[in-house]
Amino acid sequence: MANAIRALAMDAVQQANSGHPGAPMGMADMAVALWGPRGADGVPAGHLKHNPRNPNWFDRDRFVLSNGHASMLMYALLHLTGYALPLGELRNFRQLHSKTPGHPEHGITPGVETTTGPLGQGFANAVGMALAEKLLAREFNRDGHAIVDHGTYVFMGDGCMMEGISHEAAALAGAWKLHKLVALYDDNGISIDGQVTPWFADNTALRFVAYGWNVLGPIDGHDTALVARTLAEARNSTERPTLIICKTHIGKGSPNRANTAKAHGEPLGAEEIRLTREALGWDAAPFVIAKDIYAAWDAKAAGAEAERAWNARLAAYKAAHPTLARELVRRMKGDLPKGFDQTVVDTVLGAHAKAETVASRKASQLALEALTAALPEMLGGSADLTGSNLTNTKATPNLRVTTTGEVVQTADAAGTPVGGRHINYGVREFGMAAIMNGVALHGGFIPYGGTFLTFSDYSRNAIRMAALMKLRVVHVFTHDSIGLGEDGPTHQSIEHAASLRLIPNLDVWRPADTAETAVAWAVALRNADRPTALLLSRQNISYAPKGHSEAAPDAAGLDAINKGAYVLAEPTEVGLRKRAQAVLIATGSEVQLALKAQELLAARKIAVRVVSMPSTTTFDRQSAAYKAAVLPAGLPRVAVEMGVSEGWWKYGCAAVVGIDTYGESAPAPALFKHFGFTPENVADTVQKVLQRR
Repeated sequence: MANAIRALAMDAVQQANSGHPGAPMGMADMAVALWGPRGADGVPAGHLKHNPRNPNWFDRDRFVLSNGHASMLMYALLHLTGYALPLGELRNFRQLHSKTPGHPEHGITPGVETTTGPLGQGFANAVGMALAEKLLAREFNRDGHAIVDHGTYVFMGDGCMMEGISHEAAALAGAWKLHKLVALYDDNGISIDGQVTPWFADNTALRFVAYGWNVLGPIDGHDTALVARTLAEARNSTERPTLIICKTHIGKGSPNRANTAKAHGEPLGAEEIRLTREALGWDAAPFVIAKDIYAAWDAKAAGAEAERAWNARLAAYKAAHPTLARELVRRMKGDLPKGFDQTVVDTVLGAHAKAETVASRKASQLALEALTAALPEMLGGSADLTGSNLTNTKATPNLRVTTTGEVVQTADAAGTPVGGRHINYGVREFGMAAIMNGVALHGGFIPYGGTFLTFSDYSRNAIRMAALMKLRVVHVFTHDSIGLGEDGPTHQSIEHAASLRLIPNLDVWRPADTAETAVAWAVALRNADRPTALLLSRQNISYAPKGHSEAAPDAAGLDAINKGAYVLAEPTEVGLRKRAQAVLIATGSEVQLALKAQELLAARKIAVRVVSMPSTTTFDRQSAAYKAAVLPAGLPRVAVEMGVSEGWWKYGCAAVVGIDTYGESAPAPALFKHFGFTPENVADTVQKVLQRR
C-alpha cells in the first residue's frame, strides 16, 4: 500500500517533469498508518474518520498536509481511498485546469481541507480547526449526544518547523489544550539546501514539551504498525495536543536519491525510477495499481458507515434538542441568522440617528455590540491589543481553558453561560491570521481578529491565503494612519491600505463614520466567499451628514454605502446652486477634510461634489453606469487619503493629496499640518487643478 503511493508520486512527478517526489515517498508508511483500513495486514490503522463519497461531511476528521510540496502524497491518498479524483487527474499533475495543482488547493481537489505550500501555515490552520471543534463541542454537545466529536491530524516537515509561525501556533495549541490535535512530524533532516543540521539544530521534542504538548518519539516512521500504535496512544490524550516525531528517509526506495536533497524537488529520472521499482519489488507499469491494492485502500464503505452512524446520532440529537440542532445545522451551512438583515438596518440607522463623533475603531466596537449579540458564530480576538482594537463586546467573554482542558463558561450580557468568544492571541499576528483561516475552514464560526494596520505586514501571507481560498475572515486593523501620532513612522501606516487593496479577492474598507463602519461590518459578514479588512482610525471622526438623497438612510441601511462609494455632498449642501466643477474623493478620516474643503471652495464660488469611497474594492465591482454616476466624466477628480498616492490614479485623478514618505513622531494635529492634510491645502489643490484646465 505504501509503495503504491511511492509509485504514483514518482510517475506523476516524472510525467510533469516538475514536483517533489521525495517527501511522498518518505511519508508513505506514515500515511498508511493514518489513512489505511483498520486491521489491514494486522496493522491497527484506520485512525482517520472520513467519507470519500462526501468529503464535506461535517463530523469527519480533518487532515492537513502542511508540507504542501508533498502534494502527490495527498493526491495518491485521495485517489486510492475512493475520492472523486480519477487516475487521469494524477496523470495531469501540475497541468492547466487539473484537480492536481502543484500544491494542494482548497476548493479545487475534493478532500483537500486547506491550501498549503507556504510552510507552517497548514499547521496553524490545523490549530484553528482543532480550536473550532473544541469550542463547538462545548457549545452543542449534551449528555449522551456527542454530536461534534472529531480529530485534526496534520503532517508537517522540517520547513514547517523552521518557519516562525509554527512557534506561534504551537504555543497557542498548548495553551488551549487542544487534545484532539495530532501532528506527525516527518523528521527526515533534508531540505533544499541539503542536510539541515548546520542551520536547524533545535531540540524539537523539548520545544514542544515547553509549549505544553504531549511528545511521542522519535519513532521509526517507516514502521507502519509502530506509527499506528503511536497514533492510538495520541488519541488517548485528554489534555494536550500530541506531536509524533517520525524519523524517515526522504525518497525512500530510491537507491541513489534517498536521503539527499536531489530527492526533494525534482523528478527522479527514468533510470532512477527503474532502479527504484526494482528495489521496491514494484513491477507494475507507470500509473498502474493492482486491483488488490485498490481494494485494500478503498475507504468508501467504511466512510459511508461512519457517516451513517453520525446521521443516526444527529437524528437523535434533533429529537432531544431541536432548538440546538437547528442552530448547529445553520452554523454548519454557514448561513446567517434570519434576523440578520433587520439587525443591520437597526444598527446602521441607529448610528445615523446618534451621529456620534468617535474614532472609527470605537464605531466598530459599537457595531460589534449589536452584531455579536445577534450572531453567536462570531469569534473575535486581538493580538494583545484588545484595548486598542476594541474587538471585545459584552457578548464575547474571553476564551479561557482550565488546567484540565475544559472551556470556561462565562455569563454573557443576558446571564447565559457561554464559552469564550474573544481570544487573546498574544503578540502573534501571523499565527492569529492563519488560525482564523483554520477556524473558517472548519466551519461553525466567523472569525475576526485585530491588530494595528502597520502589523498587517506580519499577517500578510495568511491574508493572501484567505483571499485565495475565498474564506469569510475579518481583519480589524486600527491605528490606520499618521493620525496615531507620537508612536512615529514605525507604527504609522503609509503604504498598507494600498498594498492590501492589491490582494485579489480581499475586500478593504476604510469607513468615515459610525454608519459607514456598521455597513462595512455588515458587508464583511455577508462576504461568504472573500475575506475583509477593516481599516479604522485611532483619532475621533465627526459624523458625516447624509443630507444628499442618495446617501440618506433608508430601509436597506444606507444602501449606497454598500456599493463602496457614493455621493456624500453636492454643492447645494454648502449653499451653491450650480453644477459641480470637480469631485473630491476621500476615505476614512479624510472625508471630514473633503467636506471642510468643500465649504472653503464654496466661499470661493467653486462648486465641488464630495464622494466618500470607504471601499475601493467594492466600488470597483459595481456597474459601469453606477461608477459613472458617482464619478461623472469630464469633471476633474482629486483624491484625499493619508497614504501613498499610488492606486488613486486609476480613477482618473488630476491630483492626490497623499503621503509618499514615512511619517514622523509628533502629536497628530502637528502631523496633519506638516504633511498638508488640512482643509486649506485640499481646497488649494482643487483650485490649482481647475486653474490648469
